[in-house]
Amino acid sequence: MNDLLAFAVDAHGGMERWDSFTRLSAELSVDGAIWHVKQQPGLLVDKRIDLTTHTEKLTITPFTAPNLRSVFVPERLTLETLDGAVTETREHPEAAFAGQTLDTPWDKFHVAYFASEALWTYLTSPFLYTYPGFESEEIEPWHENGETWRRLKVTFPEHIASHTRTQITHFGTDGLMRRHDYTVDILGGATGANYVSEYREFQGIQMPTRRRIYAYDSAMQKVPEPLLVALDFGHIEFQ
Repeated sequence: MNDLLAFAVDAHGGMERWDSFTRLSAELSVDGAIWHVKQQPGLLVDKRIDLTTHTEKLTITPFTAPNLRSVFVPERLTLETLDGAVTETREHPEAAFAGQTLDTPWDKFHVAYFASEALWTYLTSPFLYTYPGFESEEIEPWHENGETWRRLKVTFPEHIASHTRTQITHFGTDGLMRRHDYTVDILGGATGANYVSEYREFQGIQMPTRRRIYAYDSAMQKVPEPLLVALDFGHIEFQ
């Protein structure tokens, strides 16, 4: 583990504490321009997210109906009842984005895949970067908001579904995340500058409860309009 990653992990509660948990649940509402462009406004408002912290699996409850939830693993999405009866399945869900343009409407499985792979990355970072197969290196610092942020370039292993394989996370002098940059493969390489704030401690782990995502330009500067995605987290619980 390089110096910056070790510093960030310790600031977020440390690996020993993180590894004592296997599951995470979070209250969440998601909004922003992308859901209106994709003709799915409101589909992710007032949800509960349940995930496994060391293997990539995430559930959104309720989803599309009060008695249904989505269940995501990288190669399969299912819609099931709250008692576990599967009602619909999409195998290899990433392939369903092939040929789409920015204005292509999404169905419920498109929404579930995009949200699930993103949320699993967000909610497990920066601990995720220490997992087998991840590679990271500190790159030149970034200056924004009167601060200097140290930056970690992370290469994801191929078996992890995320926005793209190479992503950059910015950390403040306290070791907490400030910004997370990436492109989104399933959106044709669209850029995302994910601003992280309003940290709270949950069971010894520091977790951000607010994220605001914008595009960035060729100079890596935030494009202030539109606000692409807004994520607001309520209570978070580990098991």
